[in-house]
Amino acid sequence: MDTFTKEQRSKCMSRIKSKDTKPEIVVRKILFEKGLRYRLHVRDLPGKPDIVIRKKKLAFFINGCFWHQHDGCKRSTTPKTNKNYWRSKLKRNVEKQIKDIRILKESGWRVFVIWECETNKSGLLLKKIEGNLYD
Repeated sequence: MDTFTKEQRSKCMSRIKSKDTKPEIVVRKILFEKGLRYRLHVRDLPGKPDIVIRKKKLAFFINGCFWHQHDGCKRSTTPKTNKNYWRSKLKRNVEKQIKDIRILKESGWRVFVIWECETNKSGLLLKKIEGNLYD
């Protein structure tokens, strides 16, 4: 059972951002420090990637572990209330992103997925980003 009323839960959920999240800003800072310039939330690409470097044909998706159900992550839980809704919603999120990534790759883009939990480990994140940038 939910500990919040419907109104309280609605207020909490309305405050969740889809742009300029902390994990996204961490990645943007690393890219900027590397001298790379990028565009944010490019609407004309499938899935509207969070960060796009057109010159390198590289698209970044910075995924929230909950919203995109990161396998094996403690943050990828299913809420205890309204389970059918959440299972369906989260499954659609995952399926849509898989489709968007496939379309981007077929168009010649390199796609890079960074998980929210990976942004907490700056050394590992830096290695992961550098490894992908200079392939």
